[in-house]
Amino acid sequence: MLFQGSNGMSIQRLLFVYLSLIINYVNAFYFYHEGNERKCFSKELTAGSVFYGSYKVQIYDDSLKTYKSPDSSTDLEVIIDVEEIFDGDERIVHQKSGSEGQFTFNTQESGEHRICIKPQSSGWLSKTKAKIDLEMSVGSDISLDSKKRHTMESLHGKIDLLISKMAQIKDEQKLMRDREAQFRDLSEAVNSGAMWWTVIQIIILGITCAWQMKHLATFFVKQKVM
Repeated sequence: MLFQGSNGMSIQRLLFVYLSLIINYVNAFYFYHEGNERKCFSKELTAGSVFYGSYKVQIYDDSLKTYKSPDSSTDLEVIIDVEEIFDGDERIVHQKSGSEGQFTFNTQESGEHRICIKPQSSGWLSKTKAKIDLEMSVGSDISLDSKKRHTMESLHGKIDLLISKMAQIKDEQKLMRDREAQFRDLSEAVNSGAMWWTVIQIIILGITCAWQMKHLATFFVKQKVM
C-alpha cells in the first residue's frame, strides 16, 4: 500500500479525480455493415472538447471466408457525417475518405451528437459485407495529441541518432583519409630517400671506380708496365 489511513484515501481519491480530468477516454469497437447502408450512433459531448475518430473498413472475401482490406483499385469511399441532434440535426462534419482514415472535430456546444458512417461503392461491391473497426477518443487538444507528439518525438530521436551516426561515420572517414595521406606522404618520403640513396651510391661507386682506375694507371706507369 502506498497510502494508509484517512489521509491516504483522500489523496487517492484526489489523484483519481485528477487523472480522470486530464486523461481522455478511448473507445474502440467494430461492427458489421452490408451494402450501402448508413450506420449511426450517438455521443453526448461537452462544449470545448475534441472528438477524434479513426476507422478501417474490411471487405468480406468469399474465397477466403474472411474479412480483408480492399486493394487500392477498389472503388470504395467512406462518408463521415457528424450532426448536432440538439440543434435540429445540423451537420457540422461531412467528409469523404478511403477505406481507412481519420476525422476530428471540436464541439462548440454541449449536447448529443450523431456520428454516421456510410461506406459506399458501385458494382458488386455495393452488395458485399463489410467490417468496420472504429476507435474514438474524446478529450482536450493536448491529451489527444500526446500520442502523436510522442510518436513525433520518437521519430525525431531516431533522426537525431541517425544524424549522430552519420557524423561519426564522417569523422571516421576523415580520420582514415588523414591516415592514408600520412601513409602516402611517408611512402613518398621513403621512396624518395631510397632513390636519392641509390643515386648517391652510384655516384660514390663511380668516383671509387675512377679513383681506382687512376691509381692503377699510375701504378702501372711506375712499374713500367705501360
